[in-house]
Amino acid sequence: MNEPSMNEQTMNEQSMNREPIKHQTMKQRFLNFIKTDTILFISGILAAISCCIIPPDREYADYVNYRVLAILFCLMLVVSALVRIGTFDYLTQRVLGRIHGERNISLFLVLLSFFLSMILTNDVALVTLVPFALILLKAFGDRRRTIYTLILMTVAANLGSMLTPIGNPQNLYLFTEYGFSMKRFTLLMLPYSILSLVLLVLGVFLLNRTDHTVDRAAASEPVKPNLIKMFLYIGLFMVCLLTVVGTLHYLIMLGIVAAAILFLDRGAFRKVDYGLLLTFVFFFLLIGNLGRIDVIRNTLTEIVEQNVTLTAVLSSQIISNVPAAMLLSAFTAQGDALLVGVNLGGLGTLIASMASLITYKFYAKDRKKGDGYLLKFTLINLLFLVALYLLHLIL
Repeated sequence: MNEPSMNEQTMNEQSMNREPIKHQTMKQRFLNFIKTDTILFISGILAAISCCIIPPDREYADYVNYRVLAILFCLMLVVSALVRIGTFDYLTQRVLGRIHGERNISLFLVLLSFFLSMILTNDVALVTLVPFALILLKAFGDRRRTIYTLILMTVAANLGSMLTPIGNPQNLYLFTEYGFSMKRFTLLMLPYSILSLVLLVLGVFLLNRTDHTVDRAAASEPVKPNLIKMFLYIGLFMVCLLTVVGTLHYLIMLGIVAAAILFLDRGAFRKVDYGLLLTFVFFFLLIGNLGRIDVIRNTLTEIVEQNVTLTAVLSSQIISNVPAAMLLSAFTAQGDALLVGVNLGGLGTLIASMASLITYKFYAKDRKKGDGYLLKFTLINLLFLVALYLLHLIL
């Protein structure tokens, strides 16, 4: 009789001992979620608060830019498929075989981000290049320089994109809204682009004063990916670009890409960063609700005409430069000043440009505690912002 009761007591004690462990595990998982998806967590809370102020109604359906979400999803899906067949590993070995030294590779990645963003948009450039950069830079094992290169790539994508109307969403919107000609648009943004390029090159050399190299053996005999699949995925990538430039409707793109990847490699769907897509949804909700709060709109009406460019820069730090462009355009006829302001406003905080979230989300998966990414990101962005705003004052 005693034996079962003793076993029962022992089981109860073990059960009691396991209970706190379970709670600790859940708590730890929650803390890890906040650390790795900080922006998703914060944006979700802010969106929920805004929904309490502006109760959900029919206008909510107009908040979300479904085209942007579809393009991001398809691009991440295609990039995921390319990664799974070893495309970026192959390109990494090819680059390491031709470009020697971490400084040169950093410069290559930054310049590629700058110029590709002019035709692919800043979002597309970063979605495409950041996974490649992370793989490439791991060969050097220098985490600090990896951080600096990723930050400069993000700055390069945000600044390179300002030279063309298709470089980013706010440019396309303002180009149409204020009836810019291509010549007027280009001449207005060209001085800022030239200074940006000079500062980026200087930044690469200042942050890479010593030039690390890797063993040539690490770059030898790269293994080729499945060429048939690779060219099919590149074709799907071109389908995405047709949607970016407005040639193909985003729903057609979504159907083609999703069906093709489902047939060729359905495992690629598991590698899509759905947290990033949800973060964008939360920001769309937050921004849409902010635009309907009278206090915010009235305040903007009073201050915007005093200094359109500065107002655009400061507004972008809080609500991002795309919604800032859309919101402020309702209160000013100074299209030139607003265009400069929202493009420069993409520098600064992490949410000043939604494209910056892309780099952070990719990097956050592998970041370590205390690496100071956000601090370094903010300081470097502010240095670029101050330099370019001084140019604006001179001009």
